Amino acid sequence: MSSYSGNKTDPKSREFGNVSKPYYWWVAGALWGALLDYYHYTSDPSYNNVVLQALLAPTNLGAGKDYMPAEHADEEGNDDLHFWGAAVLSAAERNFPQPNPSLPSWLDISANVFDQLAGRWDTQFCGGGLFWQILPSNPNGMKYKNSVSNGGFFQLAARMARATGNSTYLQWADKVWDWSADVGFIDNATYRIYDGAGIDSQCRTVNRKSFSYTTGIYLYGAAIMADHTGDDKWVRRTQRLLDEAAAYFFTGSDNTTMWEPACEASDSCNYDMITFKGYLARYMWQSARIMPSIKDKVRSLLVPTSRAAAATCTGGASGHQCGMKWYVGGFDGVATLGGQMCALETIQGLLSGDAPAPLAAKDITWNRNATFQPIDTYANLDTAAAASASQSSAQSSTQSQSSTQSPTQSPTEAPKPVPTSSQPKKNGAAKASFTGLAGGAWPLLIGATLAAALLGWA
Repeated sequence: MSSYSGNKTDPKSREFGNVSKPYYWWVAGALWGALLDYYHYTSDPSYNNVVLQALLAPTNLGAGKDYMPAEHADEEGNDDLHFWGAAVLSAAERNFPQPNPSLPSWLDISANVFDQLAGRWDTQFCGGGLFWQILPSNPNGMKYKNSVSNGGFFQLAARMARATGNSTYLQWADKVWDWSADVGFIDNATYRIYDGAGIDSQCRTVNRKSFSYTTGIYLYGAAIMADHTGDDKWVRRTQRLLDEAAAYFFTGSDNTTMWEPACEASDSCNYDMITFKGYLARYMWQSARIMPSIKDKVRSLLVPTSRAAAATCTGGASGHQCGMKWYVGGFDGVATLGGQMCALETIQGLLSGDAPAPLAAKDITWNRNATFQPIDTYANLDTAAAASASQSSAQSSTQSQSSTQSPTQSPTEAPKPVPTSSQPKKNGAAKASFTGLAGGAWPLLIGATLAAALLGWA
């Protein structure tokens, strides 16, 4: 936190509430969403004032109160709007305080973001869909329609339908899903989500690269639709998306460690891609919270992944900086803001089942009371560690007498080969201090540690 300077610059500067280069502005929106989740899961308000400053800063919120600021016009695309819009919609769904009476409520800001996206729905090419980019000054993005922009729009529409009860949002959610499936961004056979397509072919030639975050975005939108409508088709779609995520984005000896196959195997992940796994984890946890029928499967994947992620968080001078490749068994030598965000999102999600579900309709109010009660996240560390160690010992004894096959795990194809291009720098003591904790204690304590280190990267 002491290294974060985005709230110490001139409030009129484009760097206010932003993250440092080489990351783009959209990552800041994702970061504030992660820290909103952190507060929701832990009740630790340490970063709430920083989050409020960033979300309400004029250079982020923009003159139209829709996260279309002139200061970031050179780098903003339709996909970026999802991450800022998702953050403020989460704030609305939790009645997170918005104390400034001269600005709209979180829900009204979310509606403004939605309206921006709906107004750019294009029917001239590909029968519909959003372009990747917004302004002609970025010509490549004005010739490409991608799944993250359209999936982000779909998810916001679904969540706004649930939050407001307005059928217009529901119709948009159906429309965007149907278009995504018709154009081939959603593979109707496997439910893999592909990256996008160019308008030169009227979107008939689909770029079949697949990234974890787009699956997560569509997954949570489908889970919200299942909860809001009660329609079995959305239950089936959510289950199919989760099944495909499990098959494609998890590796290791038992296929329970998340990875980014499009780039990790070839060491080609750019700074955007390094952040992607965190969004899949975020939306898997949140989907399980809103649709309990998938909870066991989500936990069977993300509990082992959380431990693998925690085992990498032994790098840097602090000993708490996290690596990217979670399957190597320790810190991989590469510490980044993206890696820190991914680990935080994955680990803190272990607490999501005990947090309130997102509010809807009449339960969403404009909370203007920004008085937060501090908590001591480390107060009972010794007691929690001792209790968890005892629990882990008992579990190990039980597991040694049972099959190594998880009872909730479906049969899968042969395990994927695990890339070995990076040799981990292992730190056994630090790894034990993280992964030796179980239950509610360790995600809270590690989450607090990682959140503190997170803003040092920003």
